[in-house]
Amino acid sequence: MTDAPAGETGPDDLAPATRLVALGREPAVPGGQVGAPLVLTSTYHADGPVTYGRSGNPTWAALEEALGSLEGGDALVLASGMAAVAAAFSLLPHGGTVVVPDAAYNGVMATVAELESTGAATVRRVDLTDTAAVVAALDGADLLWLESPTNPLLEVADLPALAAAARRRGVLSVVDNTFATPLLQRPLAEGADVVVHSVTKYLAGHSDVLLGAVVTARTEHGRTLHERLHRHRRLHGGVPGPMEAWLALRGMRTLHLRVERAATNAADLAGRLAAHPAVTRVRYPGFGAVVSIEVAGGAAGAERVAHATRVWVHATSLGGVESLLERRRRQPDEPEKVPDELLRLSVGVEDVEDLWRDLAAALDRAAG
Repeated sequence: MTDAPAGETGPDDLAPATRLVALGREPAVPGGQVGAPLVLTSTYHADGPVTYGRSGNPTWAALEEALGSLEGGDALVLASGMAAVAAAFSLLPHGGTVVVPDAAYNGVMATVAELESTGAATVRRVDLTDTAAVVAALDGADLLWLESPTNPLLEVADLPALAAAARRRGVLSVVDNTFATPLLQRPLAEGADVVVHSVTKYLAGHSDVLLGAVVTARTEHGRTLHERLHRHRRLHGGVPGPMEAWLALRGMRTLHLRVERAATNAADLAGRLAAHPAVTRVRYPGFGAVVSIEVAGGAAGAERVAHATRVWVHATSLGGVESLLERRRRQPDEPEKVPDELLRLSVGVEDVEDLWRDLAAALDRAAG
């Protein structure tokens, strides 16, 4: 989609739902295709803007246009969510200090543990719901890593306060926005420097691709970060496949519809789960489509529930059209702060009554 003439509506002035459908398309020409192109090539003719497939691809660019507009910045797509995490951590100087939540996505926790064990970084772990404690930990730090809500405890951070505190101290702030998506939260507008996404999850939305992304602000500082991240992607080879990028962009066309339906289902289920006798705690931040519950019977009780469902899929990951559930402490790198009996529920777009009957029956059987 091209920029509008002066005085007319431009792409970033459109509502998010419209941008999701409209952006990343070829310019309108008679007889041209409506959808974004799928470009499968490893090399290009000489003297053009791109010479080799590791440096750029029109299919990546289409996805980056749409995601960048949604987040209010400039996006770079990478091979996976962990490739995006690695790119963001490349902004941390060797031997620098990073402030991280004491419970977050286990891939991030494993990454910082490895940086710590090799002497590549000093790690300060904090309860991100304690804003004062997080701010105090920023003194002398180089990078602040945030999730909000966190995975899988669904804790919520005061993003504007923490981003402002980091900026005052010259600390780079990075926010993983995978759970909220740019439809529910825009960290760059709250003052963050970098946004990270596992595109695999809600953005692509169909559990069929591995992709990640980083997004930087449209400021001079943001453009400097963007160039550093672009160089990291090119030199480290964490580039996405064109087919995966094309599938993710196609998935994003319905992001607003999927998030709306899944979030409505999640809010409904959170209320019902709070009244079930086999559920000892419901963790739900009041938005989004992930609900975590703690169930009676400890780890064994949680496993019984996970294995007893018929509609809910017992699998890791989240953000797809199907509803998934998993006991997170099954994963070897899951933080110890996560209770053994916690089940993370990624609520999908199915009929909510079917989801409730299936889950309630599994809870009943496990309790019995």
